[in-house]
Amino acid sequence: MIKAIYKKYILNFKNPSGTSRGILRTKETWFIILEENGKTGVGETGLFRGLSFDDVANYEEKLIWACNNINKGLIFLLNELRQFPSIQFGLEQAFLSLKSKDSFHLFPSEFTKGNNAIAINGLIWMGEKEFMKKQIKEKLETGFSCIKMKIGAINFDAEIELLTSIRKEFSSKEIELRVDANGAFNPTDALEKLERLSALEIHSIEQPIKQGQVEEMATLCAKTPLPIALDEELIGVVNTEAKKELLKIIQPQYIILKPSLIGGFAGSLEWIKFAEELNADWWITSALESNIGLNAIAQFTYTLQSSLPQGLGTGGLFTNNFTSPLTVKNGTLQYNPAKNWNFNL
Repeated sequence: MIKAIYKKYILNFKNPSGTSRGILRTKETWFIILEENGKTGVGETGLFRGLSFDDVANYEEKLIWACNNINKGLIFLLNELRQFPSIQFGLEQAFLSLKSKDSFHLFPSEFTKGNNAIAINGLIWMGEKEFMKKQIKEKLETGFSCIKMKIGAINFDAEIELLTSIRKEFSSKEIELRVDANGAFNPTDALEKLERLSALEIHSIEQPIKQGQVEEMATLCAKTPLPIALDEELIGVVNTEAKKELLKIIQPQYIILKPSLIGGFAGSLEWIKFAEELNADWWITSALESNIGLNAIAQFTYTLQSSLPQGLGTGGLFTNNFTSPLTVKNGTLQYNPAKNWNFNL
């Protein structure tokens, strides 16, 4: 018999972090902990207030329900929890963790042996121009060759100016620039903005307009001078046929997969399958999980062997994260088997 409990944990940011949803100082997360025959399994249900589809009043009730029904098995639980993608993801991790040799090797590979790394993009947080410039400089100095900049917070002309100054110093062969608008553009002038960005040899833009404007997004993807990546657009689409239909209508160049927000590993693999059928490419992104969730996402991502830089966080944003073997070096996420985990709740 498996015993299951859940615990809430508040992650504290080292520095308040600017997003399109305002300034973040803390990030609430939850853990599902399983126990069977003296072995422990742990999974993080990375709820993201204000963004997660399952950010609802009865969230904790669903965690209680999942723990009470744990012995009905993972497949049963995943089917019943389609409306709660973050809990699906936590359960996938917890069951894999229970079976693993040490709770943390969910997908043993050359990555977890410390032999191979995952190329990642360096994330630039929104803020005043000088603050963003400082972050860019730091990322370049620490070996990143792919930078993702969140735009839409300050004046668009100022953002173009900032991107122009990067391009003056570094060509697109030296630095790959990705931008994420988080739906900040208006459909009426989005194309004009994409044309201005395209002149700066931007790799891609995430979610130029707000999710849910399917026809407008389809028009943009058909006319765009630079590749568009769907991000928030995928959140809340849980039905298999609805996923297929959405991609078929919009025909994006890329999709971005956040396992915590789209139903974990199984949800990600389903989206990837449909995207590849339409010749759209993809990459995987973490969503401010602790090192527990990040570890799971990184190990899963490595098994997929994508050649693109992934959007995996570094675990270094929080003052009270758990010590882990994950480390960032020369623009890559690495796993150092010599370092021990310290997971105490």
